[in-house]
This record gives sequence, structure tokens and C-alpha cells, in this order.
Amino acid sequence: MKLRVTTCSDRAEWDRTVLGAGGHPLQLWGWGELKSRYAWTAERLLVQGDGRTVGAAQVLHRRLPPPFRSLAYVPRGPVAQESDRAAVLAALADHVGHGTSVALSIEPDWADPHSPLAKGVTDEEVRQLQQTAPTGWLADVAAAGFRRSANTGLIPRTLIVDVTPDEDAILKAFSSSTRQNVRKSFRAENVRFGEVTTDADLEQVLAINKETGLRAGFAVHDDGYHRAIRDLMGERSQLIAAWEGDEVVAFVWLVVSDTTAFELYGGVSPRGMKLRLNYGLKFHAMKHVKAQGVSRYDFNGLLNDGISDFKRQFSKHEDLLIGTWDKPLSPLYPVFATALPKVRHTLKRGLPAARATLRDPKAALADVRARLPKRVGTNS
Repeated sequence: MKLRVTTCSDRAEWDRTVLGAGGHPLQLWGWGELKSRYAWTAERLLVQGDGRTVGAAQVLHRRLPPPFRSLAYVPRGPVAQESDRAAVLAALADHVGHGTSVALSIEPDWADPHSPLAKGVTDEEVRQLQQTAPTGWLADVAAAGFRRSANTGLIPRTLIVDVTPDEDAILKAFSSSTRQNVRKSFRAENVRFGEVTTDADLEQVLAINKETGLRAGFAVHDDGYHRAIRDLMGERSQLIAAWEGDEVVAFVWLVVSDTTAFELYGGVSPRGMKLRLNYGLKFHAMKHVKAQGVSRYDFNGLLNDGISDFKRQFSKHEDLLIGTWDKPLSPLYPVFATALPKVRHTLKRGLPAARATLRDPKAALADVRARLPKRVGTNS
């Protein structure tokens, strides 16, 4: 089947295509509009063959300092049936390769063949699984010139809860202490759960988000970015909160497609933690999206930290997506792939430091090479 790639410029058509194919909310038009306000540009590509659309990808392009020129990135995409994935990726890479991108980097919402995983699997065990030779459709992806990359933006190890069973069945998958905390939070006096609809409550959410970031040691976007999520994603942005009286004490910020609810952010105040309202809030959020016909609730990443330990209490398993795969499109790709971890590291310390790294990639690369053990060659 001969495939051709065309650009889609109609928001309604694009979202209809993504939603009809069970696509992820980060592939919706509004997410591209959001990122286009912050150093990216969005290109919506339809892959067609035999008179039908077989794939779609919202590609985010970011200008890079010389000599790298730009990066093409597909967050939680493309959208394609398993049998069409490799062919769709090959067509997209061919289209993007006619531009100036150093690579086409994808992080699809596609389960790794080894997923689901046992709860509590170690990082080393996950690494070993990821190092096994790809088989089946994933081998076809590798044959199309894509390679695994450790330069991950969206964490592939995650927890995805099936919210199609009845509420009692969903609860039974929680740990016993988690079920107790959920029930306790629902019985708490003067407490309610629901969607945030006012600016005053949004201000409280943003304050908790900043406090949570300081407590956990990660950078947060500015208030304008979060308001843009609400404005540009529309009804696909769903901010769920817990109140004690008029005070917001916990929140979870979701973006939602027809199939998937994806946690962007979450936070809880000291008062909310004391009342265990973050437990009840998670279950309320699952019920909230279940009522809309959503089938998957994605907790968005598991690490070895306290936040991830909290997430793990809501299931007896873990999930693994295929992670980051790159198609090199420039001879400079090896240099870029070496420098990128430095940029990602600085992002954890804040956006200004990351921008400084991008302004001087040669210095970043020199720093990376200086940190390599002497027995490792640095001429590659």
C-alpha cells in the first residue's frame, strides 16, 4: 500500500480523526496550540492510503541552536493500528526528513510487548526488558530505521487503570489501606469533590501546585501556562479538586480524550494530606471520567519517589509503554543525542537553566564528555 502524508488545517477534522482512532489527549489540536505558545510549532499530519486514513500524528517542531537546526517530536503518538504502525512511521519520517530536523522523536501511547508488569518490578528488571530484541510489530518499527533512545520526556513506566469495571471492582484493585483512606475521605466532614470552575479556585490550585513542586523538588510552569491549558484544551481539560469548606486542599489536572484520561499534574496541601483527601480525589477522578465513557486512567509516570509510591497503591500491576524511539535524520544526530540529557537534567532545575544550556550546546556537550569515564572513548 502506497502511503501519502498530507497536512490537516481544520481543528474539527483533526480532533474527529484522533478521537475516532482512540488517540491520546496530547494528540488533540488544543495541546498543539498550547505548545505553540512555548517555543514549539505544531504540524498535524494525516497518513493516507487506499482511500482511507491509516495514521495521524501531531508533530511538534522546536528550533535548536546551530548546528542542530530543529527537532521533530510526537508526544503520545502517532495514532495508528498495530498492523500499520511501522508503515505510518516510515511515511512520517520521510515527510519530516525533507525538512531540517535532526531527528523524528516519538513517544507513542503503545504498550510494550512485556506490559503489564508485576507491581514493584525493579528498574533493573525494566531495563533488561527494554534491552531485549524487539519482535513483531516493534521489530518492524526498528526495521524502519527507528532506535530506542534513553532521552525520555514522557516516562514510559506508568500505571494505567481500567475504569470500565463497576466501581466496586475498581476499588478492589486498590491496596486495603488505600480503600480505607478513600472511604475515610468520603466521610470527612464539610468535604466535597468536583470540577474547578472559578478563577478563585484556580488560584488556590496553582498555589498548591507551586507548594507541591517545592516540596518534591521539581520545576513548575508559570500560571499563564496552566491557564492556557484550560483555555486551549476546552472541555478536554478537566481540573478536579477536593474542598474542605471553601478551601481547595487537593487537585488533579487531567486532559481527556474519548478513551484516555491523562494526569498532567496533581497536588495536595498539608491539610489535604492530614485528611487523606488525595486518596478520595483519585477515586472521584476515576469515577468522573468513567461516567464520560473513558476506559483508561493514566497516572503519567512512575519513578522511585514518594509520589510514585502513592500512585502504586491504586493497582496491583504496572504498565510499560514502548518509550522513546528516534529516527535520525541528520549526521549530527549522535552529537545531539549526547547533549540532550544535559538539557533534560537542567529542566528539572528550572526552565531558565535549560534555556541557557540550549543557547550553548557545545559547552553542554563538552561538559557531558568531561564527565565520561576515561576508559570510554569520546571521539564518536
